[in-house]
Amino acid sequence: MTTYAVTGATGGLGGAAIDALLASGVEATDIVAVVRDSAKAASLADRGVQVRQADYSDVRALTTALSGVDKLLFVSGSEVGQRAAQHANVIAAAKSAQVSFTAYTSLLRATDSALALGDEHRATEKALAESGLAYSLLRNGWYWENYLAATDAAIESGTLYGAAGDGRVAGASRADYARAAAAVLVSDSPRAVYELAGDQPLTYADIAAQISTASGKPVVYQNLSQADYAAALAGNGLPEPVANILADADAGVATGQLDSTSTDLVDLIGRPSTPFNEVLRAAQ
Repeated sequence: MTTYAVTGATGGLGGAAIDALLASGVEATDIVAVVRDSAKAASLADRGVQVRQADYSDVRALTTALSGVDKLLFVSGSEVGQRAAQHANVIAAAKSAQVSFTAYTSLLRATDSALALGDEHRATEKALAESGLAYSLLRNGWYWENYLAATDAAIESGTLYGAAGDGRVAGASRADYARAAAAVLVSDSPRAVYELAGDQPLTYADIAAQISTASGKPVVYQNLSQADYAAALAGNGLPEPVANILADADAGVATGQLDSTSTDLVDLIGRPSTPFNEVLRAAQ
């Protein structure tokens, strides 16, 4: 019997990964959901999943949570700027708990990514390499869901704003990445690195056109400079650090940082990646 653990199990990717593990035939009782707040994991417990509470800042709690775990899906944290230290805690706990295999959700082409987000992922990849743990790197591209928050404003104003130029995003759905992660976790011979991206890349003009088609209202894309886009996001209420990260990501799109021809994702999930318009329809 193999015991699987998923960190961040009440988050979008972690929760979807548990769904994917269950769909692959793993018994609920063989899955450990590692969460910050067990009250938010009641639905997982109701399905028979083991729920264990631990925060990325608490090595002792993490070690306890990973006790008896064979394979770990280590979902990267959400607190940008704190993740390198937090991730080091997860790695230390996995080593102390003698986890036999860890799959970490990194960033597409993290080794040479110019995105600001790349720094913490590279630090985590380095820590894993130095840990002595057996691991795979799941270098995830962009989620199509990342664009849903801007959809209503784009429909209302008729304009989708960004700083991506004519660059393409090889996006996929969160469920696609979760299914790929589950496939790696249950594999008997996983690879060291997977570059995960969708096979139906879009420009922001394409995204705007699909929003227009779905809504029945005209929506066009307007390109801004990185600085102007960051200022616009901050002006709409986003914290400045978050606005800067998002604008940096858009600038990365413009230079091809989130485009890819890798087939790793579609090979793992066994079908084409989910197109943006399907994600858009599902959200309506």
